[in-house]
Amino acid sequence: MNNLRRDVFQAIADPNRREILGLLASQTLTLNGVAEKFKISRPAVSKHIKILSECGLVNIKQEGRERYCEVRLEKLNEVSSWVEQYRKFWEEKLDALDNYLTILQSKEKLDGQNK
Repeated sequence: MNNLRRDVFQAIADPNRREILGLLASQTLTLNGVAEKFKISRPAVSKHIKILSECGLVNIKQEGRERYCEVRLEKLNEVSSWVEQYRKFWEEKLDALDNYLTILQSKEKLDGQNK
């Protein structure tokens, strides 16, 4: 058994898993239904879904012989919160740069008027 703790960031790191999430965001599908949409092997799709499930992004429900995959996008709030802190950081840096450039432009205008 894999003892690695899986998280949402690991789940979305792979383009196939992001595509699976996008697919399941609009519909609930069986494991086979998901696999049919991809060119990768069914075992590979199953492995991706298992990782998404371990991260809490996909819930698998057994109904008779079929296993249905439902997306749980609220877990992506972890990513959104993490990204938000950096957005604020960069906005502050860009605002400071904008202020600095405004000051430089004002000085250039004053220097031009004093000549």
